[in-house]
Amino acid sequence: MLDLIWLIPLLPIVGVLINGLFGRRMSLKAVGLVACSTVGLALLITAGAVFQLAQLEPEARVFETALTTWIPLGTVNAHEISIEWGFRLDALSAVLALVVSGVGFLIHVYSIGYMAHEADYARFFVYLNLFMAMMLTLALGSNLLVMFVGWEGVGLCSYLLIGFFYDKPFDERTGLTCADAGRKAFIVNRIGDFAFLVGMLYITFYFGTLNFGELNEILGNGTGSGALLTGIGVLLFIGACGKSAQIPLYVWLPDAMAGPTPVSALIHAATMVTAGVYMVCRMSTLYSHAPEAAAIVASIGALTAIFAALMGITATDIKKVLAYSTVSQLGYMFAAAGVGAYIAAMFHLMTHAFFKGLLFLGAGSVIHGMSGVQDIRKMGGLKAKMRTTYWTFGVATLAIAGIVPFAGFFSKDEILAGAWFGGNKVVWVILWLSAGITAFYMTRLTYLVFFGKFRGKQEHWDHAHESPRSMTLPLVILAVLSIVGGWIGIPKVLAFGGDINFFHHWLEPAVTLPDAAGHGGEQAAEAAHSAGLEWGLVVAALAIALMGIVFAWTVYKKEGRAQGMAKTAGPVYTLLRNLFWVDELYERVVIRPFYWLSKVSNAFDKWVVDGLVNASGVTADITGQIVKLFQTGLVRNYALFFLVGVVAILFYLATL
Repeated sequence: MLDLIWLIPLLPIVGVLINGLFGRRMSLKAVGLVACSTVGLALLITAGAVFQLAQLEPEARVFETALTTWIPLGTVNAHEISIEWGFRLDALSAVLALVVSGVGFLIHVYSIGYMAHEADYARFFVYLNLFMAMMLTLALGSNLLVMFVGWEGVGLCSYLLIGFFYDKPFDERTGLTCADAGRKAFIVNRIGDFAFLVGMLYITFYFGTLNFGELNEILGNGTGSGALLTGIGVLLFIGACGKSAQIPLYVWLPDAMAGPTPVSALIHAATMVTAGVYMVCRMSTLYSHAPEAAAIVASIGALTAIFAALMGITATDIKKVLAYSTVSQLGYMFAAAGVGAYIAAMFHLMTHAFFKGLLFLGAGSVIHGMSGVQDIRKMGGLKAKMRTTYWTFGVATLAIAGIVPFAGFFSKDEILAGAWFGGNKVVWVILWLSAGITAFYMTRLTYLVFFGKFRGKQEHWDHAHESPRSMTLPLVILAVLSIVGGWIGIPKVLAFGGDINFFHHWLEPAVTLPDAAGHGGEQAAEAAHSAGLEWGLVVAALAIALMGIVFAWTVYKKEGRAQGMAKTAGPVYTLLRNLFWVDELYERVVIRPFYWLSKVSNAFDKWVVDGLVNASGVTADITGQIVKLFQTGLVRNYALFFLVGVVAILFYLATL
């Protein structure tokens, strides 16, 4: 199977070609079958290849294949550079490839039911298959440039899928149409991608390769100054901020909820937005030797985690709550990577794909049953109508809140442990508070949707129903994964001294951990410390999550209490409800000045550049009109001019 990993990103392309060329003439069932079967085959090959990889010794779990020489650059800065189109399967890429193909397959199946009544059914699956191909290319690329092709590809697919309902009317809640939301995502991502590209150029010039294996070897030998490595690390991280929606480039993701819900689940929760986290972990050798860049990653990640969590408290659109939650959880992952806990970051990437994918699909099930209603203030008591959606959504809520024994508990605990034992106490405090806020707003969301009395229109209550099996089966599978998915990463303290942290052992050879003396991280977490302290951290994390759940339940169980608290909070509530006015700030500081400069540039182009060109044309025309008075075509006139000229010259010479 390892020899066939090049087929993994290629198979979804087959689905793109078949549905793209013939989909409009095929039945809906055939379109769905083609789209799902190609992704399913990619999943099977991925699973087979990973199983074969697991049979090797830990240090030998790397398989790389080069299909062809892609870009022979020749000699650059004394380096002979030739970039190959190749793929690499190791412990790190195996995790992302399994998550992408596995969760992607479930979401494809879910989409068959969810999109059955939408126009352009085939076009939707063409975009979805194309996204899978690009995301798998990103995950399996053997060098930064192949990864960048997938990186840009998923950005394009995100734009296409967010704007899928391009004919939808203007949305007063966001001030955008679906097409506007797609363009916003595309433009913001390009800002980050430019920095990523510059970072790659620096790597190519100074190190002579973009291949991950070769880069790890070069950087591991201590090549490169601290300033150079820090600069490259920051540039790559800016690219990650755009793709993974971190401060200050997070603003596109909440508006991306304009796309179909399966898109939100696949692209904006489980896969694409985690690409930045994967890239930082893939470049762990670089960041482990550039502690200043790693500190920036940790700081931005921690700030994003709590900033987005606060915005999720007051959101009223069911998908927007989950969108801000996604931004916050991505901040968790970056904070983990920044403190050197790369394995914890990838662990949370995996568990987050399970429970956040489930939350989005559950939200889609609610929207489907509620005839398109997304405002949680117009819901309530839906557990009586949607039993499967209710209990699976509840499982995901407990998982993201970090309640034992659900998957999110183990990955969050490992991140918090990595921050504490790595000496990053401020990061730990911020992430700990964020965990409590997360538990609060997720309990709020669950209560307002499934408990209490129904607050919407009677016609919506009468129509409310459970989703078809094609939609609920993926919910059940993801719910099971949200329960047991964290059991492969149980730390020693919770295993009572046993070593059953299989995820840690799997990934350890694929990442470069920072020196315990220099930067902390997981290596420091393994250093000698009391089991009592570790148990204390576990209890603290669990306690803040339970406090958030109980507080939210207490507030929303009694009618009117939440409104009273909002009134009491006054300016604070207004600040949160208006999302810190970040979009308005960007409108004033960035967009309006840009438009003004565009108008100035247009005026300069019109009156100065075009004016000079037009003036030269007019001058040439006038000159021509004068000159042609002397160009009569008559020989006698030319003889006369010649005679006058001779006389004038003789007169001038005579007067000297």
